Order: sequence, then structure tokens, then C-alpha cells
Amino acid sequence: MRSYKQLSQAQRYQIEILKKAGKNQKQIAELLGSSAGTICRELQRDTGKKGYRPKQAQVKADTRRKQAAKAVKTAAVAIVLIEEKIALDWSPDQVAGWLEAEQGILTGHERLYQHIWADKRHGDVV
Repeated sequence: MRSYKQLSQAQRYQIEILKKAGKNQKQIAELLGSSAGTICRELQRDTGKKGYRPKQAQVKADTRRKQAAKAVKTAAVAIVLIEEKIALDWSPDQVAGWLEAEQGILTGHERLYQHIWADKRHGDVV
């Protein structure tokens, strides 16, 4: 199984040249040492009315990378609130909804389950 690697700007220009040379997605992937799925997604995402344009594709990729969600540690204040609600037998779904609606804190119920399981592994009871 291959590990995931993002396409470089040079690879995007190579894709354009290879497409113009009549190569199919599988051939392009083999020549670039990438997966056919990566090439397929790249072409679907970044082919417009004027065809595949590598410069614009790179700009869009950079924008997506900057906007990607970053892992954020849960603030100590939020942990106290979470543990208070869990102690009242609220479900993680209820706590997540309450945190967003009443406190403006965005967290998913899955993150709350992870917190509970981590506490249990360390012998703490939430």
C-alpha cells in the first residue's frame, strides 16, 4: 500500500503535458509514481471549461491545505464543563450540542468519547 503524498506544482505541469500527449489517467499515474485515484481526483477537482490548468490547480490545492481542519487541543475550561455534564449522565451528543449552543465551543461527540475512554484507561471515572 502506498503512502499518501500531495502532488507538487511540477507534477501538476507534468499532468498537463501528459494529458495533451494523449496519456490516460493510469499511464500518467505510473509515469509520476502516483496512484490512479490521485490523478483522477486531481483532474476532477481542477479541470474547468478551459481544461486542466496546473497553475490554478496549485493555487486551489494551497488554499485547500490552508483551510484544512487542524487538530486542536480541548481547552481546560471546556474539559471542566464536559466533565460536569458527563457526571450528570449527559450523553456525549448532548454535551457537544450544549457546548456549541450555550458556550460557543465546537467539539464533536466523537472527541468527547475519546476523552472518556482516555480517562477510563488511566483509571479515572468521569
